[in-house]
Amino acid sequence: MSSRVTPPPRCPRCNLPQQLCLCAELPRVETRTRILLVQHLMEIGKKSNTGRLAVQALVNARLLTHGSPHEPLDSAVLREPGTWLLYPDGTPPPPDTPPPRQLVVLDGSWSQARKMTQRIPELRALPRLTLPPLAPGTLRLRDPSHPTGMSTLDAIAQAVALLEGPEVAAPLERLAALRVRRIAECGTLMG
Repeated sequence: MSSRVTPPPRCPRCNLPQQLCLCAELPRVETRTRILLVQHLMEIGKKSNTGRLAVQALVNARLLTHGSPHEPLDSAVLREPGTWLLYPDGTPPPPDTPPPRQLVVLDGSWSQARKMTQRIPELRALPRLTLPPLAPGTLRLRDPSHPTGMSTLDAIAQAVALLEGPEVAAPLERLAALRVRRIAECGTLMG
């Protein structure tokens, strides 16, 4: 007889256990900058994925998947004028460069993000937006593997704050903090 514990059912929209569901708390955030989330195929089913929440909260966002043999990435969208890449290193654009109209955000582990930039030539040609580390005291579920590491939702919130102001990013920051608090309060391990 097996004594395996059945995990609690998950919300199909936010992917959290039903008792932690954030769907009723999702803000509607309008930005001038279009956020293009390029999600690594291996990230889709992860319980810890926050990119999905960001795309659901952002009115001007689109989700693309990288790595699917059945659905190749539409790289033409990456060549649109005014497209930048959110990435922790690289040469930033000159100071007089207009802000991005579209910001590509890679959703995956550091290793997956690095591989995506190596395997998608269009990404290597884009100007880069780099972020400062998160402010001390920012709620997190785990320590990052990279010095400037943060969740995809935190990274998008910081990018929106830089590009459009802290008041536009505030609902995303509150959503990220609420997610961490709910998970921590329930003692639910997110992998």
